Amino acid sequence: MKAYVTEPPSLLEEPVLIHQNKQFWSLQIGGWIGYFFVVFVAIIRPQFADANFNLSAQLINLAGETLCGFVLSYFQWRLIGKIVHLPLKRTLLLSFASAAVLGVVYNIFKLSCYKVIVYGQRWNEAWNMLEFGGWLLFSLTTMFAWTSIYFIMLYNNKLQKEHEMLLRAQTQAKEAQLQMLRYQLNPHFMFNTMNAISTLIYKKDNEKAGEMLDQLCSFFRYSLMQNTQQKSTFAKELELLELYLSIEKVRFGDKLNVTLDVDSNTLAAQVPTLFLQPIIENAIKYGIEARKQQGTIVISAKLVDKTLDITVFNEGSEQNEEQESGFGIGLMNTKERLKTMFNKPSTLKVKQTSTGTYVNIEVPYVGGT
Repeated sequence: MKAYVTEPPSLLEEPVLIHQNKQFWSLQIGGWIGYFFVVFVAIIRPQFADANFNLSAQLINLAGETLCGFVLSYFQWRLIGKIVHLPLKRTLLLSFASAAVLGVVYNIFKLSCYKVIVYGQRWNEAWNMLEFGGWLLFSLTTMFAWTSIYFIMLYNNKLQKEHEMLLRAQTQAKEAQLQMLRYQLNPHFMFNTMNAISTLIYKKDNEKAGEMLDQLCSFFRYSLMQNTQQKSTFAKELELLELYLSIEKVRFGDKLNVTLDVDSNTLAAQVPTLFLQPIIENAIKYGIEARKQQGTIVISAKLVDKTLDITVFNEGSEQNEEQESGFGIGLMNTKERLKTMFNKPSTLKVKQTSTGTYVNIEVPYVGGT
């Protein structure tokens, strides 16, 4: 069975981390530059008319205030990045509790710098609760705003990462299921073919038995080349089908007649590897083999409104209960493989008439490479 190699988490997460870091630094630098200009325009510029106004001191103070906010918000980003994997309520509680603490620290720093740089006082001189509270409200609002932005960014990235991991796991599970379903065909096909070869040998028709064995080797040589692929194009599927039919033509000779009516625009469609083989095998076993005269199998395919429409018809009378039971093995396998491969609905229907049996398959058209 195919071994699935999972990339190390560091390699899988690297593009996400690079994009996340670019987002952060763009927002961090742009946001705090914006903060600088907003405070300058809203608070400092209106004071230009004041005779005691010291522009250089105000700018130095604002630069220090902005730099301190930049550093504190960076620590908040790092903290949220560490706790974002926790349950949502706990993450929110810790994030905004830390934002409150950083808001208080930021407020103390701003007020201290303002006293020292603008007024030349000691950092804790002439403080009062009203002044501290007024500054604190703005400091807390600033830290809460940055915390909200960081939380949304990091939590969204976490959800995206989990979604990608889920999709990757679903894809690997789907490929494993497709591989398992495909392997179910091999013993069934081998038994039927080797049984036919042994019958030819028993009848002492060694020439046909040898030719059939050669064709069988060619079929498996080709199929082994596709062994790691769970899906191929419809064109490759028809090539593989031709090899299979060449085995059966050795056995049945002129009794088996196969007609292809395939539109060229269907050849690039993606389909599960060997999905038609069990249906054709059943058509031969319960249609051609049961007839005394020549029988025809018609394989037609066309594209209808972005849907690949395939019909397999084989001449023969209506199937009895024993035939339906045998035919169901191939049908169930094919149905399951189509369902597993395509996310959109696909259908497989059987219609039996007095002239023969029709198997119709409709799957979403997905172009191959």
